[in-house]
Amino acid sequence: MNESNETTGVDFVLLGLFPGMKHADVLIGVIILVYVAALTGNSTLILLILVDSRLHTPMYFLLRQLSLIDLLLISTIVPKMATDFLSGKKSISNAACGTQMFFYQMLGAAESILLTLMCCDRSVAVCRPLRYPVIMNQRVCLVMVMGSWAGGALDALVQTAYTMHLPKCGPKEIEHFFCEVMAILSSSCEDTSANKSTLLVAGTVLLLIPLIIIFSSYSLIFFTVLRMNSPKGRNKALATCSSHLMVVGLFYGPAIFTYMTPGSSHSPDRDKAVSVFFSIITPTLNPFIYSLRNKDVLGALRKIWERCLFSN
Repeated sequence: MNESNETTGVDFVLLGLFPGMKHADVLIGVIILVYVAALTGNSTLILLILVDSRLHTPMYFLLRQLSLIDLLLISTIVPKMATDFLSGKKSISNAACGTQMFFYQMLGAAESILLTLMCCDRSVAVCRPLRYPVIMNQRVCLVMVMGSWAGGALDALVQTAYTMHLPKCGPKEIEHFFCEVMAILSSSCEDTSANKSTLLVAGTVLLLIPLIIIFSSYSLIFFTVLRMNSPKGRNKALATCSSHLMVVGLFYGPAIFTYMTPGSSHSPDRDKAVSVFFSIITPTLNPFIYSLRNKDVLGALRKIWERCLFSN
């Protein structure tokens, strides 16, 4: 396929994950398998929380939303990437590029807000267990979820509109495997250094606030756990919080690299590798981290499995 000809009459050309690499078919095969695992893991967790009454609690209600966000996030990226590789076409229209960017930004911001709120939920559960049912009632949970989606949508709308209105010129080749904000800015005819700096500052602020809240919440949790007299209660609290901490680390690690490190440490290949971890690996691992380390989820899965066996 002649990529120079493909740029004629199309808006953008996605150069892919690692252009020119050997055994790219093996890589895309692995990514498709990872995508199937993500679909299976997140869908199963959502189903278990829906059908098992023992999981109808605020913590699992928020976890169900996290699985939904992860499911949509990876589905925003992988199907298009796999289709481009299998079909040999790398073009994407301006409208499709803006749509992909909007959903990617919205889901990423919504997950950041939701993870912060989930940390607050764990803080109330450990530090105020007697008042937990009153504080974390159904209305509060709905407000948390709606706030996550609304905050994500607002952030995505601003960033997408801000990025897509800039004039583009040349072959409009994007050094990425999806329509990522920084990659699109690099294709603009104008000097976008000020735009990139503004986005980096905004991203840093949006990261710092959740990280401060998470650090404060877990400080309260650990001080409360240290004062517990019951080893069983201490272990249960630590087991529940450790899963959330692992997910937080997987999510904020790549985000910190992207928005809180100097530009000199970035390169197209390195940025794409970080994006793979953030948008593909993390949504796949999250449901397994929560399910394999959670007796309630494993019990619900065992219950449904036994029900299916007996019915057959």
